[in-house]
Amino acid sequence: MRIIFWGTPEYSIASLDIFIKSKHEVIAVVSQPDKKRSRGNKLISSPVKSFAEQESIKIYTPAKIRDNIHFINELKSLSCDLFIVIAYGKILPKEILEIPKFGCWNAHASLLPRWRGAAPIQWSLIKGDEFTGVGIMKMNEGLDTGDLLLEEKIKIDNDDNLNTLSEKLSILSAKLFLNATSLIEEKINKNTYSQLTKQNTLGREITYARMIEKSDFKVDWGNEAIKISQKIKALYPRANTTFRGKNLKILKIKVLTSDEIKNEKYLFMSNYSRPGIILAVIENEGIIISTKTDPIILLEAKLEGKNISSKKQLIQQLKPSVGEYLSD
Repeated sequence: MRIIFWGTPEYSIASLDIFIKSKHEVIAVVSQPDKKRSRGNKLISSPVKSFAEQESIKIYTPAKIRDNIHFINELKSLSCDLFIVIAYGKILPKEILEIPKFGCWNAHASLLPRWRGAAPIQWSLIKGDEFTGVGIMKMNEGLDTGDLLLEEKIKIDNDDNLNTLSEKLSILSAKLFLNATSLIEEKINKNTYSQLTKQNTLGREITYARMIEKSDFKVDWGNEAIKISQKIKALYPRANTTFRGKNLKILKIKVLTSDEIKNEKYLFMSNYSRPGIILAVIENEGIIISTKTDPIILLEAKLEGKNISSKKQLIQQLKPSVGEYLSD
């Protein structure tokens, strides 16, 4: 089939690559426009655009897609069978959804209808979900409300963070989408589109994964330890606090359980009740910090202007003192 691929971030590349190598023909790629660096005026292409350029595929990067008559007519002229959409970054309007012969299909990184929206991977980690997955759906005008063709569930491991879970789901999306394309062809031949699964029949709660905002990256030490841990994993590597007036990115922590706190090596911890206080500095363990509930051990971090450090090296770099406060 003749396919136009819609995607923008690194996450989408595994799927684009697998379709390029498949029996199908990727005739064009649509991605978000180039963006300026935070410093300077140099324009940076999206990862998907850069990958498509290497593969010599025709690329479109429209600033807007709604009511863009020239772009819509251009898409129509390509005589496309399918639109494959993975993390493109905008909702496709009806006039675009109606262009491909066999519809627009999307791979969404959640177990729909849970975590519809822009940041499903982050919110599944923030909320401590045990499972997540990928659903292949036929797109409609709603926000991730389409009927499902395929779905696969995976367990979220305790040590997963945004990077590791995104990589797993990116690979799963590629595999599942290629399988889905075969099913789409089969359903076209047998005219069995009615067999798609409506999301409201799955018995799951509808939740929305809003976009992550700048304020979300601040670690709130007044929160419960487990919630702090979940947030750090979800926003890796950008969750941060302030130490002696400098930004400190928190990359890895461990929550100390009640049984662990009874261990003799933790008995000398200071008994500060205020969250965000350094309770102890243990050379081969890390920096112990108070929270609303259990203390945590800071295992890995990056101080502003410095390299990533862990445990002993981090202690040598920060030179922390018991009783110092980390602000949010």
